[in-house]
Amino acid sequence: MGDTGPCGPSSEIFYDHGADVWGGPPGSPEEDGDRYIEIWNLVFMQFNRAADGEMTPLPKPSVDTGMGLERIAAVLQNVHSNYEIDLFQNLLKAAAAAVGSNDLDNKSLRVIADHIRSCSFLILDGVIPSNEGAGYVLRRIIRRAVRHGKKLGAQGAFFHKLVAALVTEMGAAYPDLATQQELIAKVLLKEEEQFAKTLEHGMGLLETVISSWKEQRFPVKQFSNFTTPMVSRLT
Repeated sequence: MGDTGPCGPSSEIFYDHGADVWGGPPGSPEEDGDRYIEIWNLVFMQFNRAADGEMTPLPKPSVDTGMGLERIAAVLQNVHSNYEIDLFQNLLKAAAAAVGSNDLDNKSLRVIADHIRSCSFLILDGVIPSNEGAGYVLRRIIRRAVRHGKKLGAQGAFFHKLVAALVTEMGAAYPDLATQQELIAKVLLKEEEQFAKTLEHGMGLLETVISSWKEQRFPVKQFSNFTTPMVSRLT
């Protein structure tokens, strides 16, 4: 997983989605396209790699194998993207309805549909939004989803409403998701409301500062010592 640790030869299995999808095989200049998608990976763990590059044989070699479940679902359902499988399509529709959008191909909707899953399962595992550790990660994911909703014109809190749609899709496989639905929605709503207050306060401060600068002029030479990235941020 990094420069050191267990490692070994790797074998990947790719699925060709067809010539009508842009992209090239692994190793080609077009490998970032969606035509050839890795669906399975196997690493034959044989060595432990030290910081100096020395490879020491592992006492118990093993095989680390993983399949992309949603990528397999895309193959079986004859679609080209994870977001086109039935589970995501229903979440995308629920997200679109919650924010008032009709564009199911909008990437912001994909972010929201993906994040309602990760946030709900984190809360189900006992993680609560905070400013440290896993709680901070959860807070950032929630706020990112909310921000994308605002980009689509969402009015008021909307993210917590998607828990019901998630339960419809995954509640049978994860019964705890259904029993804890109310708690998950409550935690998400509280974080949405807190984020709204933070945004309102921050925008107020920003508008005050901008208003105080309206009649001021800054000579270009005043910023001549800034690097290009700094100037870009200032503008």
